[in-house]
Parts: sequence; structure tokens; C-alpha cells
Amino acid sequence: MDISLLCVNSNTSIKQALKKIDKSGLSTLFVIDSNNFLLGILTDGIIRRELINNGIELDSSVKDVMEVKFVSLNIQVSNSEILQTLSKNIKIIPLLDDQNRVLDYATINRIRKISVSSPNLDGKELANVVDCINSNWISSQGKYVKAFEEQFSQYHDNLNAIAVSNGTVALHLALVSLGIGKGDEVIVPNLTFAASINAILHSGATPSIVDIDLDSWNINCLEIEKAINSKTKAIMVVHLYGNPAEIRKIYEIATKYNLLVVEDCAESLGSLYDGKPLGILSDASTFSFFGNKTITTGEGGMIIFKNPEIWEKACVFRDHGMSKTRRYWHDVVGYNYRLTNIQAAIGVAQFSKLGYFIDRKKSIANIYYQFLKKSKFFELQKVSINASSSNWLCSFRILDNNKFNKEQLMDYLNSKGIESRPLFSPLSLMKPYKAYANSKSLNNSINISKTGMSLPSSSSLSDLEAKYICEVIAEFINSL
Repeated sequence: MDISLLCVNSNTSIKQALKKIDKSGLSTLFVIDSNNFLLGILTDGIIRRELINNGIELDSSVKDVMEVKFVSLNIQVSNSEILQTLSKNIKIIPLLDDQNRVLDYATINRIRKISVSSPNLDGKELANVVDCINSNWISSQGKYVKAFEEQFSQYHDNLNAIAVSNGTVALHLALVSLGIGKGDEVIVPNLTFAASINAILHSGATPSIVDIDLDSWNINCLEIEKAINSKTKAIMVVHLYGNPAEIRKIYEIATKYNLLVVEDCAESLGSLYDGKPLGILSDASTFSFFGNKTITTGEGGMIIFKNPEIWEKACVFRDHGMSKTRRYWHDVVGYNYRLTNIQAAIGVAQFSKLGYFIDRKKSIANIYYQFLKKSKFFELQKVSINASSSNWLCSFRILDNNKFNKEQLMDYLNSKGIESRPLFSPLSLMKPYKAYANSKSLNNSINISKTGMSLPSSSSLSDLEAKYICEVIAEFINSL
């Protein structure tokens, strides 16, 4: 609700205030002065008491009856503090700026908006950026780009890493560096963000869309083998929402048919398979640092390569195809896919906190999943026994033939200040990609997409907030 609908000037009459209360439906108004500073709180209960007990007239000003002793909080406080402050006696809290002006409000049924995924930038990010500016190295040259690549390399069994401008160009650069292009086919799952298939098309290759597994929501190994033909050059594996695909089985299939494997790890930094980070088995693995990812640089990406020669080739492609030994001499047609030193500076600070981020996401996911698995209405995305998910987005599906659908639940959450998100749409249903469906039956991905949704999963989300979200879901179910 627009906060202006809940504010009245101190000279407003009680009669006018009652009309505004009736229109807002909240039973509370914030009384402000001409500078929008908060002076007091007015409720329909206060007005009723003054009218009955003290003979106040309807034409009297609200300043004559408003409550001047109230609890307020600064707009900068955490949602956890808001939840701890709300009680049976304190049902509404005005949220103020440093000048005591009302910017928002919170109630037991609607705390400030909780986003699905927001960055956590409370470490050395700012100090590193200031260091870049002070050093004058703000473009793609500078110490932080190399440092960021070295961090990634060390984490991923010392494979060669190359930083790029975003996760989509990371996929494209990986494909072209591996020699994948016109005349080649690349197998890709039907349930993924469009960047996966777009990169295949930009490389000149032809996508071959296959269905997913019902349990993990990742690419189905049986469907991979069905789709392989003489033109198949590679398998693109996506670890959906951070849940590891069966990469060992996929690697065995690729070896059997002499295929390349490209892992789209945009959502799965911090996920493990057989106790090892995802990405180290494949020919190339790509990562995204968009603002909603586990670590962020605003925009940005990274590729790790198994073959050092392919990595060298990718480094040339990334920098306009320019020779490493002769300045302004171009050996190939390349791209400008470089990451800036400022972005890398943020990335270095973010990567140092990866363990903490993953632990927080695990704690949040555990609260959600312990609640959801007790309900007959929901089904969770299943994680393999030999895998560990980064829990990038905590996701689940609403079972078929239920008494409610995901849209109804999402609308209810939104009314309580909780953002949620539908799953990706199947590639096969969208006009640009329909022709690339390998099978007429892609029912698993279509059904999972139709019934699945994601809950707030930021590493900055507190356990208290996660429990509150579970309580709201329970409240929705009990209201049916």
C-alpha cells in the first residue's frame, strides 16, 4: 500500500480521518506535520474511545486525540528486528528515515518486502572498489581480475580460469573455444534459463532439447542417449537452482560417444558432487555473477577449462582475438568479453565469503524443507545422495490435483510482503526454440514448470524470516 494513503496532517478532522481509515482498511493512520515528520499514531479504537468517553467532536483535529507514545523503527533495520519487535501489543510499526519521516510500515501480517534473492555486500567490496579508483585501474586491466581468476582456479582443482563480462558470454566463449559451431548439435535440457540455449545458437550450433528427470529437475541421462546422433558434438549440463545433475553419469556417456561436456554452473557455485566442486570434470564450465547469484559482481562471469590450450585460445578470443606477442595484431576474429577491474574487485571480496554464503543458504533451505516435506501439498526438488546443493533458490512444486495452485500461493505471499518466483518456462514452449525439441514428449519439464516456484533464498535472509515465511504458507493453507 502507498504510504501516503496512511498519513494525515495533524490538522485533519476526525471525521476525515475516519473516512481515510475506512478506505485503507488498515485501522491505523500516521499523523504528520507540514514537513512530513511523524507526530503520532491514530487508530479507529482511539477515536472510538475519545468519542464515547471524552466527548470529542467529529470536527476536532486528530492532533487532539492521537497517541504520542508509540514504537517506531528506522527504515534501515533488518526484517528480523522488525519481527522481534512486533507483538500482540505492538501490531503496527512505522518505519522512519533519520529525519523521522514515515517511509514504510510493518505489521504482523506484512513486514517490509522480502525479495527472492538480493546481494550481500557487507564485506570488503567497497574498500576494494575504492582501491581500484585510487589506483586508476578501473577497466579490464588491474590486479583484481587476475586475483579473481586465481581464486576460482584454486577452488576448482587449479584448472585454468578466465573472467568474462557475464554468464551468457561465458557459455558462448566456452562453446566457440571448444570448436563447437555450424553443423554441430548440442544437447540441452528443456528446463533452464534461455541463456543456455541462446549461447548455443549464437555459436552457430543447433540445440537439441531433451526432457528432465522428475526428481532432480535436471537433464535426464536416458534422454541424452536417445538424442545422440552423428551431428552431436556436446552435452550442455545445467545444475538447476544449484542442484547438481548426475555429472558422473553424464561424463561416462560423453566418454562413450566421444562428446564434449559444457557445464552451465551459473546457479551452482558452491555445490558439490562426490565431495568436489562442480565444473572440474567437464571440458568447460561456466559461472555467472549477476546480482541475484550466490556471489555477485553486478554483471560478470567465469569459465574454467580442463585443457590449458583451449584456455589459451579462449583468452585470445576474449580480448578481440588480439595476439599475445604482437600488440594490435589480430590472429582471429574475437570478442570484447572482458571483466572490469572494479567488477573483479567486488568478486574477490565476495568469493572470500563463499563458505559463509553457502552455510547461510543451507540453513535457510533446511528451515523451508523441514516445513514443506511435512505437507501433503508439496514435493521438493530431490538432491542426489552423493551431491550437495548450493541452494541458490529454494524451490518446490505444488502437487497435481491440489485445492490450490502456485499462482494463488504466490499472490498470498506477495500480499504479506514476500516475493516468490515461478520456475523457468520450458524452452520447447517458446517461439524461438520450439523447432529444436528433440522429442514430442517433454512432459516432465512442462509439468514441473507449471507447478513449481521458488522462495526467498538470499544469504542475508535470517532464520527468523525463513520461519516467518513458513508460517505465512501455513496460514494460507489453513485459510482454504
